[in-house]
Amino acid sequence: MKQHRIGIIMNGVTGRMGKNQHLLRSIQAIREEGGIPLDDGSVIVPDPLLVGRNPNKLQAICHQTGIHSWTTDLNSALENVDYSVYFDSQTTSRRFECVSRAIQAGKHVYCEKPVAVNTSEALELVRLAREAGVMHGVVQDKLWLPGIEKLKVLIRKGFFGEILAVRGEFGYWVFEGDTVPAQRPSWNYRKEEGGGIIADMFPHWRYLLDHLFGGVEAVTATGATHVRRRWDERGQPYQATAEDAVYATFRLAGGAVAHFNSSWAVRVRRDDLLTIHVDGMLGSAVAGLRDCWIQPYAATPRPVWNPDIPSPLSYFDSWQKLPDQDYPNAFRAQWELFLRHLVSGTLFPWDLLEGAKGVQLAEKGYESWTTGQWVEIPELAI
Repeated sequence: MKQHRIGIIMNGVTGRMGKNQHLLRSIQAIREEGGIPLDDGSVIVPDPLLVGRNPNKLQAICHQTGIHSWTTDLNSALENVDYSVYFDSQTTSRRFECVSRAIQAGKHVYCEKPVAVNTSEALELVRLAREAGVMHGVVQDKLWLPGIEKLKVLIRKGFFGEILAVRGEFGYWVFEGDTVPAQRPSWNYRKEEGGGIIADMFPHWRYLLDHLFGGVEAVTATGATHVRRRWDERGQPYQATAEDAVYATFRLAGGAVAHFNSSWAVRVRRDDLLTIHVDGMLGSAVAGLRDCWIQPYAATPRPVWNPDIPSPLSYFDSWQKLPDQDYPNAFRAQWELFLRHLVSGTLFPWDLLEGAKGVQLAEKGYESWTTGQWVEIPELAI
């Protein structure tokens, strides 16, 4: 059986997301199953070279996975001709420099979002990649979540008719870190280190809205730093300088309106940590990370407002849960598409320009928060 070995420099895999989602559940899982099969009978086999700043963590990961190649020297990794792909899942503030160097070294690049701390740098990466002639992609994992996959089928089959509105609820209570350990790293709450929920989540909302419901044309947003005092990984208190919540409305091409509440200072009373509620003329749906519930027009109840008596309707009973399907890990699904793109030239539209659009929406969100006004989203030009 012919094998297409793809050497991948993986920078940032000592972090939670890089290790769990990208290495263990994507690249390592593909390796353990013998690679990605192609139509001609050959297979793509990824071969990772792990890069990080902590040799002890890198050695521990290698011991866990059986991977043999690691280094703390990014320069030597980029000079290695056996590795044609550079992947970056470091903190956002480090991404522009390292991805730029990888492109200049002639590597194809695939990286986490946000791709940069501002739109100017994000567009510079697009320009560099195009001039170098390398292939490039950006992680947009939520497009392959089981719940979102079910939404995509409903849209494709015309279940909603005209889509009127989209409501997203995202978040959970992130503990301050003094009595209960925080679930997120402290840099998330430091603006000077690239933190902030707008910078983190607006790139997600951009690609979800653009690819499912209509391009984002304008935004109005209000952010807040609800929890101002937190404790870091060393148990030291610090003042949060980045917002931990944002409440935003988006105007979409085609006339639909979307509203997303995103917060790390909210207690969950909904079906999942992320729920997306879609209302259409012919039906509605609510998607979580894995499940999706629908209510078609014919099954829509007819409530009558009367706060003086208990409601005679049980509003959850008229929703139908869609059956489960066999969906792969969302990160792995996109990794496989990118690797097929490298070997076979198959379509891969989720590139650095798509990543720049997410950074742009975050910038416009901050602008709206500062000015208190609607902000238009212009088309990006290279």
